[in-house]
Parts: sequence; structure tokens; C-alpha cells
Amino acid sequence: MEIRVNPTRMELNRLKKRLTMAQRGHKLLKDKRDELIRQFLILVRKNKDLREHIEEELSAAFSKFLLARAVMPAEILEEALMYPTKTLKLEISKQNIMSVYAPKFNWAEEDTGGGEESSIYPYGFVDTSAELDSSIETLSGILPQLMELAEVEKSVQLLAEEIEKTRRRVNALEHVLIPKLEETIKYITMKLDESERGALTRLMKIKDVVRAKM
Repeated sequence: MEIRVNPTRMELNRLKKRLTMAQRGHKLLKDKRDELIRQFLILVRKNKDLREHIEEELSAAFSKFLLARAVMPAEILEEALMYPTKTLKLEISKQNIMSVYAPKFNWAEEDTGGGEESSIYPYGFVDTSAELDSSIETLSGILPQLMELAEVEKSVQLLAEEIEKTRRRVNALEHVLIPKLEETIKYITMKLDESERGALTRLMKIKDVVRAKM
């Protein structure tokens, strides 16, 4: 399992420095992974709450729209919704979450000139039903939350990908690189000790020979 190297003291010192850096990097990556998981769990809970609320509101809006379609002639309903009074201007920027760049949506509504200023209803109220009004009001009201949900869901996806990348790096350091470095350092240390013992033995023999000749 050790790395193939020449068993020299210079190589030993180089590997010890590399091991220290690997251990430091391992700790930093573990800390990053733990914080990413913490942020991920916060966003997952937020995503769940937002989605449940939005689905509830959309279900109510759809039910009201079905009632409006039941009581209004189809051509009047189609005409009422044909020309919206608002357009949506969307700008996308980035927010940094633990070095993960998630999207940040900034948006604003602009009048199209198709109705009364600042009105969300693209029609008059003479031929339309209250159910249609309520449905459009609900849909208009949850638009900011839909934008927020899109932000959160994309952030969750990006964080999940980064957690997996970080986890693989932590495992590679913990189970592959660091054990290899430790095993190689142990091997070189053993070889150097053997070499020193051999040199000492030879030196003692030389001394014995010199003494015998004296």
C-alpha cells in the first residue's frame, strides 16, 4: 500500500510534510462538509414548508378557477385572460453559500398598459365571476413565494452536489492518501533504521579489527 520511493532521509522529510498538509486538508474538508450539510438541512426544511404552502395555495386557486369556468361562458373567460396587465422583469444574480454559487432572483412587475394602473385584473368586473377574481388574486399573491421556492430548490440541488464532491475528497484523503503516506513513512523509517544499524555494526567490526592489529 506504500508509495514507491527511495528510502532516503530527504524523501522521509518530504513525505512527512506532505502528510501534515494532507491531514490539515482533511480536517478543513470535514469542517466544510459538516457546514454544507447544516446549510443543506436548513434549506431542505425551508423548501418543504414553502412547497407545502404553495401547493395548498395553488390547489385553492385552481379550484376557484374551475368554479369560474363552470359559471362563465368559455369565450368570455378566454377574452378576460387574453391580455395581461403586468409583465415580469427578472434579474438573476448569485449568492455565495459555502463557496457554492446559488442563484438569487430579483424581479419586478411592470405595467403593460392593458388595464388600470397597478391592477392585477386584466378585465372589467361586469361579466366575470368572483371566483375568477379570487383565483387571480391568489396566483398573484404567491408569485414571490414561487420565486423563493425556485431559489431554494436550486440551492438545495447545488449544495447536494457539493456535499457529494466534498465527501468523496474527504474519503480519498482519509482512506487512500493518508494511509499510503503513513505506510510509506513507516517503511522508509524502518529502512533507515536498518541502514543505521548495519552501518553501526560495520563500524564496530572495523574497530575490532583495528584493535586486533594494534
